[in-house]
Amino acid sequence: MQTTFTEQQLRDPGTQRANDILRSCVHCGFCTATCPTYQVLGDELDSPRGRIYLIKDMLENERVPDEKTVKHVDRCLSCLACMTTCPSGVHYMHLVDHARAYIDQHYKRPVMDRVLRWLLSRILPYPNRFRLALLGAKLARPFRGVMPDARLRAMLDMVPKQIPPVSRNDDPQSFAAEGSPRKRVALMTGCAQKALNTDINDATIRLLRRLGCEVVVAEGAGCCGALTHHMGRTEESHGSAARNIGAWMAEKRGKGLDAIVINTSGCGTTVKDYGHMFRNDALAGDAAVVSELAMDVSELLMQLELPPGAEKDLTVAYHAACSLQHGQQIKTHPKTLLKRVGFKVVEPADSHLCCGSAGTYNLLQPEISAQLKARKVQTLEAKSPDIIAAGNIGCMMQIGSASSVPIVHTVELLDWATGGPKPPALATDRTLPAVPILR
Repeated sequence: MQTTFTEQQLRDPGTQRANDILRSCVHCGFCTATCPTYQVLGDELDSPRGRIYLIKDMLENERVPDEKTVKHVDRCLSCLACMTTCPSGVHYMHLVDHARAYIDQHYKRPVMDRVLRWLLSRILPYPNRFRLALLGAKLARPFRGVMPDARLRAMLDMVPKQIPPVSRNDDPQSFAAEGSPRKRVALMTGCAQKALNTDINDATIRLLRRLGCEVVVAEGAGCCGALTHHMGRTEESHGSAARNIGAWMAEKRGKGLDAIVINTSGCGTTVKDYGHMFRNDALAGDAAVVSELAMDVSELLMQLELPPGAEKDLTVAYHAACSLQHGQQIKTHPKTLLKRVGFKVVEPADSHLCCGSAGTYNLLQPEISAQLKARKVQTLEAKSPDIIAAGNIGCMMQIGSASSVPIVHTVELLDWATGGPKPPALATDRTLPAVPILR
């Protein structure tokens, strides 16, 4: 694709990167075949190719974003299926992230949009605030029918039936390895996950300790910044990322780290991109080190050689989170691990398509999200599974809100199969148990 940016425009690193990406696009349209929003809406402007044209025009002409451009960029899930499909290696993720930052700086959204985005950015990345918001939303649920905005109704629908108690395992501390120590790893405990489902981190700590890892929850680490990053709120997202970089590098320079383990794939995709995000910053060196250390929990478990297990009479439908299969290009590890410990693993049709969660997408674009959710649940349940497994809390909440099949994190099943407790989500009595203290 030809571009006409001026030399002055190209002095901006973000514009220079956008120019490189745009020039790599050859208009082939392969991306339209795997784009979920194009599948649902059938509009060329709701495909990656269409959005690329809109973004190119906006950036080259340095124009104030119009409502049409913003609408179609907002409708993008950032599922990155287009990057998996693209034969030319177009790095769409960096392009759409830059476009969103540009829109945030130059476009004044309607009042309700600004209020909702501000609330989400001020609540979801902070577990204590999020817990309070969930409690408030439970009280507001009886009034759902009179809510004037579909996005407000979607927020109420997201609230789980039970809000788990705070897990003290998420506090900064170190958990000793069981047996001979093999690795020292930092666990990213996340933000929304700590309010929505504490079982995931608990299971991760148990499993990694059992396999010889000292697990560290670093002082000062928190939200990865993905939520605000994909809203285009660069200053906020980089602030969150910088705090994580400082926390993990303090551990790296102290007692050392072999890996930074992440069990929420949406966060993992962002942390692995810290090197790019800070490429022109004083933190560039440290950010690159953190990106190199970052691993999805399935990657680390493949290194640790999970012991094989006896065959189990349970069928697991594996849902591949977009951020894992497209963002990180990790496609087989979770399935390999589940099969290794004895589960029968099946995959739904069109497993490359997004479930519609996509960070805050299900809250800000509830109509499109609902269509994608219905399609995903239908294809999963068509496999008649006993359990659905996924590696991302957003996907788990999205699918779990519409399926009668219990859904758990992949790591919970691996923990159970290697000596840990049965995942609470699989218990017939769903009463929340006391949180196990692992120290």
